[in-house]
Amino acid sequence: MENNQGYDRDKMYEKVVTIYLEANPNPNSLKFVTSMMLVDGMEQYDFSDMENAAPCPLAQELFGFPFVERVFISSNFITISKSAEVNWEEVQGALKDHIIDYLQSGKVLFSKEALAAQEVSKGEETEIEAKIKMILDEYIRPAVESDGGAITFHSFQNGVVKVLLQGACSGCPSSTITLKQGIENLLKHQLPEVQSVEAVGV
Repeated sequence: MENNQGYDRDKMYEKVVTIYLEANPNPNSLKFVTSMMLVDGMEQYDFSDMENAAPCPLAQELFGFPFVERVFISSNFITISKSAEVNWEEVQGALKDHIIDYLQSGKVLFSKEALAAQEVSKGEETEIEAKIKMILDEYIRPAVESDGGAITFHSFQNGVVKVLLQGACSGCPSSTITLKQGIENLLKHQLPEVQSVEAVGV
């Protein structure tokens, strides 16, 4: 079945999937970069536990590993966050093999309900909100994604921009520094209306 994302998830089994690993500033997160697109465009999914991962069977299976604490999916990669007690060298092979087997099995990656939720209107945005999103998407998001994370606009009120840091950025010791020295400075330089930037849900 063709979906609105432009490719057929039911034909994943026809692809030979390869994965390479990328470290990032968060020592407890690892980026599993696949040879295929997992989601389209600006979509991203951040799951914090088994129940929260209900729309994504693969994420639920990954939470079956007792050391997995968070699963983030965007573009062509999956960022997995683990408990600090476990070393990546001990578990990364099993996770990599599990993801490859799943993607080549022909199983769906997301439920229809999750895809439908992406179509829900989020309401009209103001001109300043549109500019903030444009700057985040054009200048900030590529750099954040290269580290296995993602940044999403949350709100703008009284000069304060609130963003949601996901994936490897969630809980990363360097994320606060990045937020203030990088993101806040850029937005304040580009948009006089912006006074500060804060992270929510970290």
